Amino acid sequence: MKKLSSKIIRDVLNQEFPNPSPPLNHTNSYTLLIAVLLSAQSTDAKVNEVTEELFAKANNPESMRRLGFEEISRITKPCGFRKKAKYIYDLSCLLIEEYGGKVPETLGELEGLPGIGHKSASVVVSQWYGKEAFPVDTHIHRLAKRWGISSGKNVKETEADCKQFFPKKDWIKVHLQMIYFARKYCPARGHEIRKCPICSLL
Repeated sequence: MKKLSSKIIRDVLNQEFPNPSPPLNHTNSYTLLIAVLLSAQSTDAKVNEVTEELFAKANNPESMRRLGFEEISRITKPCGFRKKAKYIYDLSCLLIEEYGGKVPETLGELEGLPGIGHKSASVVVSQWYGKEAFPVDTHIHRLAKRWGISSGKNVKETEADCKQFFPKKDWIKVHLQMIYFARKYCPARGHEIRKCPICSLL
């Protein structure tokens, strides 16, 4: 299997998804943070459905703390794992106590929040604060392997390889493009190579 150049892949991605927008509905850095937290092992569609009710009642740390753990848990139950509600409540309290109710802008600070790992932190700094980051989820991990960009055994290795492969100025856009491309053309199951605009070139 041959390896395609970064330019060829970006050309196809730009043709298919020229202006990708973040798939999780949000209105500020806090609601993006909460939506990303809820998206772990849940679909974006389900998260957007749940957050419509949640954010109507609480769209900042103060109102979320007032809402309380039990109500947060009731609303977010369709996204699975009761511990997500605990993370949301604890995270909101921590933001109030340590950050004056503001969402921090650095990866290190974000990763120190309950329930927020490296990928989630990367999504927030890139999609809200516009800082170069390359969040890697299961979709991107799969595509990077299929396209010969990375043989990484985990998302950390894949992230490093993607950052080397794509120009830094394009990281935020390509990250989103790859997610949408994976869903439309390059699924984990039922992948038809001849119908895939990139895999068919390999």
